Amino acid sequence: LSSGVGTSNGHMKLLDLLDEAVPGVGTYEDFNTIDWVREKSKDRDRHREITSKSKLSTWALLQSVSDAFSGWLLMLLVGLSSGALAGLIDITAHWMTDLKEGVCLSGFWFNHEHCCWTSNETTFQERDRCPEWKSWAELMVGTPEGASAYIINYLLYVCWALLFSLLAVFLVRAFAPYACGSGIPEIKTILSGFIIRGYLGKWTLLIKTITLVLAVSSGLSLGKEGPMVHVSCCCANILCHLFTKYRKNEAKRREVLSAAAAVGVSVAFGAPIGGVLFSLEEVSYYFPLKTLWRSFFAALVGAFTLRSINPFGNSRLVLFYVEFHAPWHLLELVPFVMLGIFGGLWGALFIRTNIAWCRRRKTTRLGRFPVVEVLLVTLATAVLAFPNEYTRMSGSELISELFNDCSLLDSSKLCDYAERDPAINGSESGNELPDRPAGSGLYTALWQLVLALIFKVVITIFTFGIKVPSGLFIPSMAVGAIAGRLLGVGMEQLAYYHPEWSMLKGWCTPGADCITPGLYAMVGATACLGGVTRMTVSLVVIMFELTGGLEYIVPLMAATMTSKWVADALGREGIYEAHIRLNGYPFLEAKEEYAHQTLAMDVMRPRRSDPALAVLTQDDMTVGQVEELVAATEYSGYPVVVSHDSLRLVGFVLRRDLLIFIENARKHQEGVVSASLVLFGDHPPPQPANGPPPVKLRSILDLCPFTVTDHTPMEIVVDIFRKMGLRQSLVTHNGRLLGIITKKDILKHMAQMANRDPDSILFN
Repeated sequence: LSSGVGTSNGHMKLLDLLDEAVPGVGTYEDFNTIDWVREKSKDRDRHREITSKSKLSTWALLQSVSDAFSGWLLMLLVGLSSGALAGLIDITAHWMTDLKEGVCLSGFWFNHEHCCWTSNETTFQERDRCPEWKSWAELMVGTPEGASAYIINYLLYVCWALLFSLLAVFLVRAFAPYACGSGIPEIKTILSGFIIRGYLGKWTLLIKTITLVLAVSSGLSLGKEGPMVHVSCCCANILCHLFTKYRKNEAKRREVLSAAAAVGVSVAFGAPIGGVLFSLEEVSYYFPLKTLWRSFFAALVGAFTLRSINPFGNSRLVLFYVEFHAPWHLLELVPFVMLGIFGGLWGALFIRTNIAWCRRRKTTRLGRFPVVEVLLVTLATAVLAFPNEYTRMSGSELISELFNDCSLLDSSKLCDYAERDPAINGSESGNELPDRPAGSGLYTALWQLVLALIFKVVITIFTFGIKVPSGLFIPSMAVGAIAGRLLGVGMEQLAYYHPEWSMLKGWCTPGADCITPGLYAMVGATACLGGVTRMTVSLVVIMFELTGGLEYIVPLMAATMTSKWVADALGREGIYEAHIRLNGYPFLEAKEEYAHQTLAMDVMRPRRSDPALAVLTQDDMTVGQVEELVAATEYSGYPVVVSHDSLRLVGFVLRRDLLIFIENARKHQEGVVSASLVLFGDHPPPQPANGPPPVKLRSILDLCPFTVTDHTPMEIVVDIFRKMGLRQSLVTHNGRLLGIITKKDILKHMAQMANRDPDSILFN
């Protein structure tokens, strides 16, 4: 008898041990949604335990301080690693972009600009010409001019572009399929609580960093800013594994990833405050005040690291610093608003056409040949881009050129103005350059810009979404900057030739510098980026941080709001939300309103025609019966009820936890067989003396599952799911369990109400 008692106690001790820590319990399977309520509750319990222990000993107090400090240390590491990677990507991409056109003889690792810095033979007018830098034609045929030199340069430009893009798509396909695209739609989905294993892993980080450089250098119409957010989040996710509280808690890890998204924009644009606002406005799902402070700190560290590396070689953090600070006039708000309208129209057009093309890629044979598609897009881009100097240069160089204001010594074609006619305007005075008539070089540049605008608009539609890392910020800004520069030059010529017009008379005196075309390019770039992404506050802050043009906040705000209104009138979704819907990710958009009068009973499962709800009972099912039920269904979790007759709710248990715990009990608990009872109750019924030992699963039971009644309006249910980050909610009637509503059910119902295919929601 004593032996039996001892064995029984042994079982009890073993079960208590199992209750404490079973490996895998509390974790999630791939393509599942996390339970925010459970994760936050776990973290509160952990914090409460650390706080209570800290009063008992000095060592526990030190552990408590270490735990509190670990978040800031993690932010420091994320900022340092992201800043260092961004500097490396900038320097390498600049060098490889110039490699398509030539090589530096004094050191092949120098890009064109750095190569000519040390030369004594560089003139101000031809600052990009120096004997140390040789084009491929000069190396092969000995002359930079002539038809043969042009053809050789053309062919080598196309060959380098094809080589870079082939390497990029091959590396993505072979080693890290998740490294393609922008990454922001997936980051948004992950931050909302979805699990995509491997998306933020070390292979993805390594391949994305390498292929991002290759893709940007190939000359494709894409940017590195969106992928930099993905790179920063990969760094953060990997570094989270160094700290237990972030490694073991999915909700805490998402706070770190929100801060990492801010760092990504901070190091991509040199805009730390804009990065924090971008994460808050555009990417994050759950953004408490503590995360705001940590994001600010991490963005600061990232920006400081990038500034220390100095990738642009100009001791400035900003990408497109503007030298002009000429005041703008109130009447100029009219062309600024026109640019906003253009940005909204372009945004809506781009989203519709790009999504239509991406859907075609997913549903036809085109999707089976990603390498061929990348090579064809690269070939078309390189062949069409080379003849036009404004499409041949990289997107960042083009935007910088368009933002630039003309000075007396500027040799750009955009600054080729003719001498002023004293009969039309007064004499020149001071250091300011007055508005002047366009010269032949400017007219040529304008025609080239019109062709560049058409080319960029069309080619970007087919480029965004191919199987290489591809951001959208720079191409969208380039389209807007070209349109803005064209309008700015038009306004400048109007002010020069018709100063007597009533709209110009009050503020544009003859011989004055009234219009700044670079400002129009800046406003156009903001409008187009806003039209595509639907960003507002963060976009304006990013733009004035990016350019240093603090006095132009009002024009930027006017254009941003106009572009958002126009684009929203033509389609409510931004490009990232549209790609989330296209890919079928379970993302509940906070900006989308639920306008239908349906009740919880209309959405819950099971429906009238469905089989009965799969439930577990509190204390009268065996291990074998539970395993049979789990094998026969594919649900992520099961309600636990008192009995099949009463259906009174006890709690909810996750499928993964249930399987792991039963398997663990079979291995480590002596005597557990298929006939062993499974007990969820606190007071189990008396067991037969010779029966197999029961398996107690009280520890994995969620005793406070979220419930709603069957008559709860769906708009309230949707709001609860958004704000609390629920996976599922149980539906009751007078305390009796009726059914269950999952996040997927809500998304399918909303798709059905919007006349979309409900089966496009792919994952659990």
